[in-house]
Amino acid sequence: MKLHTQLFSDFRDQIIKPYYLQYIVKCLMGSLICYALYRLFPEHQFQWSIISLLLVIAPEEKDSFRLSLDRMKANIIGAVVGLAAILLCGMNAAVLLISVLVTILFCTYIKLGNASRSALAALIIVLTDEEHMAGGISAYERMFCVVAGCIIAMVITYIFIWINRPEKNDGGVD
Repeated sequence: MKLHTQLFSDFRDQIIKPYYLQYIVKCLMGSLICYALYRLFPEHQFQWSIISLLLVIAPEEKDSFRLSLDRMKANIIGAVVGLAAILLCGMNAAVLLISVLVTILFCTYIKLGNASRSALAALIIVLTDEEHMAGGISAYERMFCVVAGCIIAMVITYIFIWINRPEKNDGGVD
């Protein structure tokens, strides 16, 4: 019972923090924008932009922009590796394994750390949507939709950073 009480107390304390409430608003705003794209352009794969956006937006108050930027870089890396693999080799188990390895190594090389998980998600999005491959939807489009979600996430993150920026005191009288 004590654990349950502690969990509820921690939950209550977390949900009232301004940065956490802003995280929820950013996720909802971004999801709505990407969903609007998905509904406006049903012939395109904008569901991947929703997933990408939610992977990129960072809940942490500290270093939120840097974390989001790292996740965006990672998503783009995963999408580009997946696109290159599809175009050069097609899709099979060996291509999947080599693509995962290349993505991890590249993310490690440019020091993306935990953001490499976003890269792997984007990689799989681009590599494995075989249902739409047959219907004419290409890896190019899936890569574009992943990047679109990243860009929307970054714009929303930047807007919130701008809103939360400290007011400069110009020495004038209020």
